Amino acid sequence: MNPLHPTRRTALGTAALGALAYRRLLGANDRVQVGFIGYGLIGAQHVFDFKNQKDADLAAMCDVYQPRLEQGVAACGGGAKPYSDFRRMLDNKDLQAIVVCTPDHWHALMTMMACAAGKDVYVEKPLTVFVREGRWMTSVARRHNRVVQVGTQQRSGLHYQRARQLLQAGYLGKIMSIRAANYRNIMPGFGSPPDSAAPRDFDYDMWLGPAPARPYNPQRGIYHFRWFWDYSGGQMTNLGAHEIDIMHWVMGVSGPSAVSSTGGRFAVQELGETPDTQDALFEYPGFTTAYSFREASAGRRAGAGLEFFGPKGSMTISRAGFEVFPDMKSNPANAIPVFQGQPAGGPERASVKPEPWVEAVKESGSSAQQFDLHARNFLDCVKSRQRPIADVEGGHQTTTACHLANLSLRLGRKLKWDPAKEEILGDREASAMLERPYRKPWDAVLRGLLS
Repeated sequence: MNPLHPTRRTALGTAALGALAYRRLLGANDRVQVGFIGYGLIGAQHVFDFKNQKDADLAAMCDVYQPRLEQGVAACGGGAKPYSDFRRMLDNKDLQAIVVCTPDHWHALMTMMACAAGKDVYVEKPLTVFVREGRWMTSVARRHNRVVQVGTQQRSGLHYQRARQLLQAGYLGKIMSIRAANYRNIMPGFGSPPDSAAPRDFDYDMWLGPAPARPYNPQRGIYHFRWFWDYSGGQMTNLGAHEIDIMHWVMGVSGPSAVSSTGGRFAVQELGETPDTQDALFEYPGFTTAYSFREASAGRRAGAGLEFFGPKGSMTISRAGFEVFPDMKSNPANAIPVFQGQPAGGPERASVKPEPWVEAVKESGSSAQQFDLHARNFLDCVKSRQRPIADVEGGHQTTTACHLANLSLRLGRKLKWDPAKEEILGDREASAMLERPYRKPWDAVLRGLLS
């Protein structure tokens, strides 16, 4: 029997034992002991969110950069146990849940190690830096009966849930086109400092972890990791993952059938690798999705968002809310242009004033509310042992679509994808890029988790 695919009897037995253990642990003292790995921008947000949950104890903090570790402990209220090595945190039997808010290249391995250590995990998006990691994460989480919540917080937004209900009920008719975009201007950029020695209070080797060994540069850590393929998929897997995730959730799909993408690093001429401009087209049965981002020109639609299009109208949605714009009922003949000199007897023009197919709808939302509710959903699932609203498998499928777009861009060709088998069709070179090796000694850790 493959240990990553247990039998139904084994899985049910493991689930029952896990639920019993949690009932014993939480019955008398209904609180969850939470540890945080990483206290950067998003890490600070998560500490804030969990601090607002009355049944969460912020019990531990880990960071490889000493100033951040001290800041994180203070933000937790001063009572969090500090760690500079996350493995020692995972050894802490009192912790029940781990929040992973590190750079992207650590998400998969830390999550799997936490699951194997008996911890539930809230892991930031993007879930992975290459496709195969997501299937490994899902298999390990299922084998150990762990709750894994992915940081695609928009799913917890009440207006996102309301919008999903409207779209799935056919309010706009059959959705056949979806468009998403993120635009901003970071020019003149962040500079190109030379390689140098890492700060004395920064454990750069641990920061690199499973990623390839590289000379230290301020533009790689502590924040700017996102511009390097070793650690991230750029804005496609960062901002794009949020929009693709909502699209998958609304449309009920697990992956595209084909992806094509183009773009490059056109304007930002400084240290970095990922594109500053990218356009991707995702093909699904019955509809298409386009995603676009620019880093060096905000334009008139700065920020942009997500749009759904159906025969009865369209819906725009972002963290600020959603709005439905009805299309107008009219005689189809009115769509045929009339030119001077056109012979008589053409299509009959409608004389009545067109009416909207549906009523306009507008609801507001709150980014703060989405983060708060996402943390709440995770803690509730830690106790109930139910799957969270942004479960690991959905996060894997979302991130896979984004990775395929990046592979298409880097290879310069369209990729065909089988979402059921999770295979690229007819392209050996692209298929070989679905997986990347881990650096020693982390490769051995991975093998142990998957054996």
